[in-house]
Amino acid sequence: MRPSLVIVGAGPRGTGLLERIAANAPELYAGSGLDLHLVDPHPPGAGRIWRADQSPLLWMNSHAEDVTMFTDETVDMAGPVRPGPTLHEWAGIAGRTFADRRLQGDYLRWVHEQALAALPPGITVHHHPHRAVRVGGPREGRQQVWLEGRDRPLLADLVVLALGHLDAEPDDEQRSLAAYARAHGLVHLPPDFTADSDLTALPAGEPVLVRGFGLAFVDLMVLLTEGRGGRYDGDTYLPSGREPVLYVGSRRGVPYHAKIGYDWTGERPPLPRFLGPAQTAELLARPGGLDFRRDVWPLVEKELGYAHYHRLFTAHPERTALPWTDFEEKYAAGSGADLAALVAAAVPDPRDRLDLAALDRPLDGARYASHEAFQEGLRGYLDADLTRRNDPSYSQDLAVFLGLLSVYGQLVRLGNLGTWWHGFFSYLASGPPAPRLRQMRALSRAGLLRFVGADMTVTAADGVFRAASPTVPGFAVEARALVEARLPEPTVGRARDALLRRLHADGAAETPDGLLRTDPADGRVLDAAGRPHPRRFALGPYTDGRTPGAFTRPRTGGPAFRQNDATARAALAFLRSLAVRAAA
Repeated sequence: MRPSLVIVGAGPRGTGLLERIAANAPELYAGSGLDLHLVDPHPPGAGRIWRADQSPLLWMNSHAEDVTMFTDETVDMAGPVRPGPTLHEWAGIAGRTFADRRLQGDYLRWVHEQALAALPPGITVHHHPHRAVRVGGPREGRQQVWLEGRDRPLLADLVVLALGHLDAEPDDEQRSLAAYARAHGLVHLPPDFTADSDLTALPAGEPVLVRGFGLAFVDLMVLLTEGRGGRYDGDTYLPSGREPVLYVGSRRGVPYHAKIGYDWTGERPPLPRFLGPAQTAELLARPGGLDFRRDVWPLVEKELGYAHYHRLFTAHPERTALPWTDFEEKYAAGSGADLAALVAAAVPDPRDRLDLAALDRPLDGARYASHEAFQEGLRGYLDADLTRRNDPSYSQDLAVFLGLLSVYGQLVRLGNLGTWWHGFFSYLASGPPAPRLRQMRALSRAGLLRFVGADMTVTAADGVFRAASPTVPGFAVEARALVEARLPEPTVGRARDALLRRLHADGAAETPDGLLRTDPADGRVLDAAGRPHPRRFALGPYTDGRTPGAFTRPRTGGPAFRQNDATARAALAFLRSLAVRAAA
């Protein structure tokens, strides 16, 4: 029998893996036959999230020039670089365009077709438009991949799970809220992909509580305003009369920071500096495992600070009180209170200092006398964020963004760092386009978007949902509808995906936060004893090897590319050894 590889998931991650298989096969698998099975009920390339049948009002949250599916020489990988066009080059649109998701789906389908065409002779691809429901088989033998609606499994020498974002069963709180809604005739929309949610149950003119202020909220906002016939005239929103009134809050109580609106110029910070391969190797070698806050976060904080101050001192020296060489030497040696004193002396304006704790919780300790006063206050916050994120005189913010990418590239190698870091990264570096914040401001002025505050609580009592926040003491709002505006948590134990649940039940290990544990070297699935499965791999956001953002920015090292390449090479080497043994 010919060797067989099954890839479950043919969306962006599966397509990226396919591209790396095509790039590495001439070296590692030339001249041998291989059956490659792609299993996905959704269209190859685009997958579920980037499918064609969704609203054109939904945008990507990255500039078209910052989206690529192709490797470059900055990627630390063993396989060959195979360059290709970014989204803006392929589509012939301006680089700073925020393309709609349907156009990105077209790009992904094209990349998928290019990867198929690049496969060498002898590799035959079979697409199965079904859902995979179970993987079985012995550790040292052929695997069986069972498909929904099929009586016989696919036989596989190797299986790679590239499942992407997954639906999840509700947790205890969500089950309780859903039961209360059913009992009292209320509307409760659990965490979901907003484009898939049925929003028709949210009536015009009625208050709707929304918990979550990230990208899922932006989609909800768009679909319930422009999606219901409203439009913008400059900075003024002209309602259609079909919109509900959204009361939104979250842990931070503010939206994700807007995308930075200017390009890099001049010298880049020499990253990595304090968290690079050597420090990562030292962390991995520590006996007894790692604690993120104790062992890793101090290095992250120092690295981001270094990126920030390198840019400030080299690009805006008039706002500093020391030569860069003096500051750098003392910064490298300093820690704790000494470092804080150094920064205070060398950077006179507090707005030029990096305070990660304040960035993470901008409303900590803030109290407003009234709900209306808070509306004015948060509109001022939006104004300030839009101004700063589009002002190159604060280009140290862009340096911190580059630092975040550098740091994430190292943290991926560590694995099992918890979910807080990914949320912090997304809040600072993966926020919405600036026009979306301007739309929030316009909707607020129109009275259709109301801000609740930080640490928003939701209770179900007296036949309604009620939201409150310590940001506005004494204020509460009641509604008959509650929307959880966030993606389902990518937990293995609560995944609705039958394949992943069965994998977990069969002994695949999970982190304390519920992510599937994988070998950082090549993505093999780990069991509870830390043993990598010789024939099963996993890549994507449900694993502890999750990477930043949905897509890779050109010339930033691309940890997802590195992972794809390592998995492709490990798979091809394994399959080649099988072919050699079979021939012998």
